[in-house]
Amino acid sequence: MTTTGSRPEVLRYTAFSGDPAGGNPAGVVLDASALDDGEMLAVAAQLGYSESAFLTAPPEGLDGPEGRTYRIRYFSPKAEVPFCGHATVATAVALAERQGPGPLLFATQAGPVPVDVTSAEDGALRATLTSVEPHVEKAADADLAEALAALDWPAADLDPAFPPRIAYAGARHLVLAAATRARLADLDYDFARLEALMHRLDLTTVQLVWRESPTLFHVRDPFPVGGVVEDPATGAAAAAFGGYARELGLVPEDAVLTLRQGEDLGRPGELTVTLRAGDPRVRVGGAGVRIG
Repeated sequence: MTTTGSRPEVLRYTAFSGDPAGGNPAGVVLDASALDDGEMLAVAAQLGYSESAFLTAPPEGLDGPEGRTYRIRYFSPKAEVPFCGHATVATAVALAERQGPGPLLFATQAGPVPVDVTSAEDGALRATLTSVEPHVEKAADADLAEALAALDWPAADLDPAFPPRIAYAGARHLVLAAATRARLADLDYDFARLEALMHRLDLTTVQLVWRESPTLFHVRDPFPVGGVVEDPATGAAAAAFGGYARELGLVPEDAVLTLRQGEDLGRPGELTVTLRAGDPRVRVGGAGVRIG
């Protein structure tokens, strides 16, 4: 790996888009063995992306593909997070450019996350991660009311077909569904108020959703706890949403969902969420490409 002096090289990739100007950017450090926690956080803060990923040697006993198994950690500009989908995709694409496509295994704080990278005829790379097992819990009425107040969303603007829930597939996200695309587009929230609630509930993002068709959704993710107003494309939330939608019977047990995100930020991206009957895990896939 290339270094600058004694410092490891920090790569920049975007995930869930084949266009460097789309999707969600992430910093990627392919060998972070020389960095301590504070240095990793400093790199993430300097980049200012939603998250950056840092690879080190895998823990003992983790059975994964030889030479393609790693420990991965994720830092936002403010703090470490247990799991990040877009930085996982970005890292997998960066590795595939150097090692070739194929299977990878990442040891995350949330558990082992397999990733498969494929290459199209034109050489474009696509990575699909398999989440840890998801679960869903009800949000307390008072917490829901506080979230809506922070967002300045009237309760009447929610889609009653999608009950508010806290969903997990490696990180916790509050899922709220807008009744209209216009409601989703109008996002101007109280940063400090939402951040305080999210810290109290241990939330990574708030997953705001609008359903255009049975399998097509538009999503947005406020991320104040990471020091970012909005995440442009959120793989961890997409995995959590897939588990949520299946558990509540909103989609079939076997389904392929398309989530479009980042359009309102001028960084359009697309996430593919795949659900398989008999497997509780959620697969989230998308393109990735180096920035610059």
